[in-house]
Amino acid sequence: MKHLRSIKTNYYKTISLLVFFLVLIPKTSFSAGPENNKNEGFNAGDMILHHIYDAHEWHVFDWKGKSYSIPLPIILFHKERGLSVFMSSKFNHGHDTYKNYKLDHGNVVCINDSGELDEAQTAKLWDFSITKNVFSLLFSIMLLMIIFTTISNRYRKNTNQAPRGIQSLLEPIILFIRDDIAKSAIGEKDYKKYLPFLLTVFFFIFLNNLLGLVPFFPGGANLTGNIAVPMVMASLVFIITTLSGKKYYWKHIFAMPGVPKPVLLILTPIEIFGVFLKPLVLMIRLFANITAGHIIILSFFSMIFIFGEMHPLAGYGVSIFSGLFVLFMMTLELLVAFLQAYVFTLLAAMYFGMAVEEH
Repeated sequence: MKHLRSIKTNYYKTISLLVFFLVLIPKTSFSAGPENNKNEGFNAGDMILHHIYDAHEWHVFDWKGKSYSIPLPIILFHKERGLSVFMSSKFNHGHDTYKNYKLDHGNVVCINDSGELDEAQTAKLWDFSITKNVFSLLFSIMLLMIIFTTISNRYRKNTNQAPRGIQSLLEPIILFIRDDIAKSAIGEKDYKKYLPFLLTVFFFIFLNNLLGLVPFFPGGANLTGNIAVPMVMASLVFIITTLSGKKYYWKHIFAMPGVPKPVLLILTPIEIFGVFLKPLVLMIRLFANITAGHIIILSFFSMIFIFGEMHPLAGYGVSIFSGLFVLFMMTLELLVAFLQAYVFTLLAAMYFGMAVEEH
């Protein structure tokens, strides 16, 4: 890793073209699906929540009043009915029932013979379905494994040679995380132990942030905007920090040196509360920033259809303003995708550094 190649001009052209298509293509996914009554008009709130929430199918496009989507596996285990495995297309976008199951606001529930919700039977249901977010999670993990296995094999085969291809693209980022985040926050002595976790977290968040901006399969899932995913990563940071804490770390939390005992009665509870607050802040920051970005972009797209219902000319006029602002927001979201991955990784490294800090 002695020589770092500069990124070629074609790469920037590709990114520019990608941003262009990111702005144009989402228009196809905003038309009313069969589940919406066109006489009721365009509902911006429903459209935004539909694209942010998880789903049991991957919406592709609408054509002549019909919605086309990629079905995903439904895997259910009921304590009385046993295991049921089928594709989400059996539900026909939520209009049909199958084996006394139906979709209710994106969730699989049990129904009785009259077709009404059976809450008692639903409580006995375990849903292990491959939803949109689950598929995106598995896809991103597989993609990361392929990318970094390829890079690792190239380093082994081409020792002391200049990097090439995707290796030259990611090597500066890897060195940046190692030198400017892990070493500076944790220290030369202990950084190697935490570097694999920091690299994994950074590239996982960064990749899924980018995939969330792609409006077509296999992108478009709001994975990092699903609070369960940031919660799990923040919990891992909390567990690692807690297990890595040395006696000086815990001494500073429970009894800070040089502080009078009466003052400790106030500061110690605050420090203990801060131990749990740090991972909570990690979780909320990532979840809120990613979700807010999607909501803003979808909101400005909605303005086109809202004004279009008033008058077609108003819709065309607003589309110019909305399109320009969405272009700006999509470009900004590319920066946010990197920035949120960087902030999460940096704060995690700082927490690890505080835990292993010597006297």
